[in-house]
Amino acid sequence: MEKKDLLKLIILVLAIGLSFFVMLDATQNAHAIPIEYIGILNGPSESPPNGSPGTGSALADFDIAAHTMRVQVSFSGLLGTTTASHIHGPTPTPGTGTAGVATTVPTFPLFPLGVTAGTYDHTFDTSLDSTYNPAFETAHGGTAAAAEAALAASLADGTAYLNIHTSTFPGGEIRGFLLPAPSAVPEPSTMLLLGSGLLGLWGARKKFKR
Repeated sequence: MEKKDLLKLIILVLAIGLSFFVMLDATQNAHAIPIEYIGILNGPSESPPNGSPGTGSALADFDIAAHTMRVQVSFSGLLGTTTASHIHGPTPTPGTGTAGVATTVPTFPLFPLGVTAGTYDHTFDTSLDSTYNPAFETAHGGTAAAAEAALAASLADGTAYLNIHTSTFPGGEIRGFLLPAPSAVPEPSTMLLLGSGLLGLWGARKKFKR
């Protein structure tokens, strides 16, 4: 192999390595951003299902780097009046089954009680013991940090759900599993980096063949 060809080969290898580290860094940064989880709440999604006409929606914005989780809920048309609301998890199987309460008991702080419709917006500090059901924290390492990691994993796995309990349905009138919002997919900038890296490698390969 001539020195010129050897130099081209070295440049190609370096380009591959550089593209790999750029993509790795972009992926790590993407994982550090807040992740939004959404849930559609209704009676048929309960376990066991019920015929409540009540409906609702939930948004959980989880930022593990900032140790925050903003929970927003809107609901209406319940047959009973609200008695409690929580996030439960993890269930044995994503999207189905039941699990114990993961968040604050006996209910979310300041959640509207005694009503059939309402809204809720609260930001939790996920680094605090008070954010979790003591039983959930004990079962997942015994510390707030371990409970935070367990809740984050349950949300990511699709095994966490938000439940609204009422006087008519003490076990839960409407619920919905919290799933990643469409914005949780890789950002265009990350995909652009991948495309640029591949184009660069293709160009280097083409020159090398000359």
